[in-house]
Amino acid sequence: MGAAVPLLREKKERGWLRGAPPPRWVRVLPPVLLVVVCGTELASKRPVDIGFLLGVVPSLAVLSYGPLVTAVYGAIVVALLVVPALQLNHPGNTDLLTIVFIAALSVVLSLVRSRRDADLVTVRTVAEAAQLAVLAPLPESVGPVRCVGLYRAAQRETLVGGDFFDVRDGPYGVRAVMGDVQGHGLSAVGTVASLLGAFRESVLDQRDLTSAAGRLDRRLIVDSAQTEHAELFATALLLEFSAIADSVRLTSCGHPHPYLLRGGKAVELVLEPGAPLGLGFFKLSPPHVRTVLLEPGDRLFLGSDGVTESRDATGAFYPLAERLTLFAHETPSDLTTRLWEDLLHFCGAVRDDVTMLVLTPRTEHVTG
Repeated sequence: MGAAVPLLREKKERGWLRGAPPPRWVRVLPPVLLVVVCGTELASKRPVDIGFLLGVVPSLAVLSYGPLVTAVYGAIVVALLVVPALQLNHPGNTDLLTIVFIAALSVVLSLVRSRRDADLVTVRTVAEAAQLAVLAPLPESVGPVRCVGLYRAAQRETLVGGDFFDVRDGPYGVRAVMGDVQGHGLSAVGTVASLLGAFRESVLDQRDLTSAAGRLDRRLIVDSAQTEHAELFATALLLEFSAIADSVRLTSCGHPHPYLLRGGKAVELVLEPGAPLGLGFFKLSPPHVRTVLLEPGDRLFLGSDGVTESRDATGAFYPLAERLTLFAHETPSDLTTRLWEDLLHFCGAVRDDVTMLVLTPRTEHVTG
């Protein structure tokens, strides 16, 4: 199953009080309250004097319905209160005028809420489209490499934060990148967009990984030069698969090491990293490239520091290698999901962007 931004971009579930539509039980409260009050009054041999409860029906309708339906509920309430057979408290003129005022005010509030919700939907739709344009969903496979990714931004209601990844095919093979820029949330989106653009260009015209990493470093330095005391930097991990995906070359600019999943075990691929991008030390401390031979069934796991540096209440780091071995038998999409759920259970709350990428080379044809 392909991947991506839905594990990258599964829409975050919003609670009712954070903009999501109200639950069904809220929508049925107004009619249920009407039926209960009227039914109780009709079934009782003596007046039970609960007609005052009908005064809240228009206010409840505001939470779920538009101005027209809210007005209908208000009219029904007023009509029921003046029906002699129901004996709903025999409201006087003052009580009736108060309920009429509440009903009218509810209609106005419902109109305001409906327009605000429509504007909010438009803003969210535009923001989502813009963010997904920056970090587009991964295809199911790129060349001979299957891809599954998961992204959870630290800032609520955002699809993109300070982490990024991408997988692209080019004249020099399939290349993948995972990175983490300084900071997270919406303030980092511009930097993410610049780095992803530089990576996609490097796939087409840079012959080796070191040159590709240098392109990303130069992009950050140029961006930083436009802002005084920008102190902009990023870590990155770059991979390049051979034409038949029987080997992979890796290089790191200060990013957490990747893991090789083979035979039900997770092995950390230790790389000799270069300096983080954007600090101006790339030529002084360039990253080293490591080549790893791949076997059928191998998978590569890339994770951000939101995974590797998460801690529990005691300060212990998340045991990523142990958990990867535990979930190694899962499919790539299930693996990322299980890791995310386990990470939440381990930490309670994750306060950094969390990014996972599982790459599965299709090397079955090699053995044949």
